[in-house]
Amino acid sequence: MAASLRLFGAASGLRYWSRRLRPAAGSLAVVCSRSVASKTPVGFIGLGNMGNPMAKNLMKHGYPLIIYDVFPDACKEFQDAGEQVVSSPADVAEKADRIITMLPTSINAVEAYSGANGILKKVKKGSLLIDSSTIDPAVSKELAKEVEEMGAVFMDAPVSGGVGAARSGNLTFMVGGVEDEFAAAQELLGCMGSNVVYCGAVGTGQAAKICNNMLLAISMIGTAEAMNLGIRLGLDPKLLAKILNMSSGRCWSSDTYNPVPGVMDGVPSANNYQGGFGTTLMAKDLGLAQDSATSTKSPILLGSLAHQIYRMMCAKGYSKKDFSSVFQFLREEETF
Repeated sequence: MAASLRLFGAASGLRYWSRRLRPAAGSLAVVCSRSVASKTPVGFIGLGNMGNPMAKNLMKHGYPLIIYDVFPDACKEFQDAGEQVVSSPADVAEKADRIITMLPTSINAVEAYSGANGILKKVKKGSLLIDSSTIDPAVSKELAKEVEEMGAVFMDAPVSGGVGAARSGNLTFMVGGVEDEFAAAQELLGCMGSNVVYCGAVGTGQAAKICNNMLLAISMIGTAEAMNLGIRLGLDPKLLAKILNMSSGRCWSSDTYNPVPGVMDGVPSANNYQGGFGTTLMAKDLGLAQDSATSTKSPILLGSLAHQIYRMMCAKGYSKKDFSSVFQFLREEETF
């Protein structure tokens, strides 16, 4: 959607919360404790690679869940654990007044909220709806209007950190919405992430996430190119990674999520690029960045090239692999 993207007070209204800081007793940063947090049921829609561990962290903090996923098999382990599984997003809204959605695309988000069996069909007044999907900022703004008309509150809160951070509860949430509702959102998000950042009005969370993922794609491609070049020049990949990570070329893609098989354990490159953050989703996010750049007349030369590379990967059989498989793609595409 090529709607104009405007950032309302993203800089002037910045608020930041982190579990790494040690706040005074009774502050909002300790709302995750069982003695403080309100344990009314929380709705959770979308149990994919990210949504599954996020929902589990809410369970660990004592929250009963009302669960829905378009794929029933994704709900089974939650049902086995005693959580309530329902048959539609509308049913979630009927049973919970705080709902988190974690969905792949703008189309999925619109369907979950505004579809025939969407949240808005049965949402209760005063409900807090938090969307942690990465979608078009314009779509977030439109959903917020529809939610507001129903007397509820919508906040966009996309995440960064990947599956590992989702499992450990160390995600970063970028939150857009009414500032007065930030504390209520923070109560839940702080149970799934170590950093919860207030960015401004609805849509600014998505704006921050889009910028982050564009940079991530560029840095992953750069890391893959550098590693491939070094290997072909005769360097041991583990040695090269060690040198990069103690030098000025160091980045998250090199020291935490290295794309070269055998360099690191516990990352997708060590598992034939299975799991993690899919190439299709990275291509989607880069498309959102491209749309936003067009509407704001912002030059993103490397971002546009990264978009082309990930689209090409999707067309050549990498769509279901982790986005770090760009290393494998470059190794095989010697005709560049």
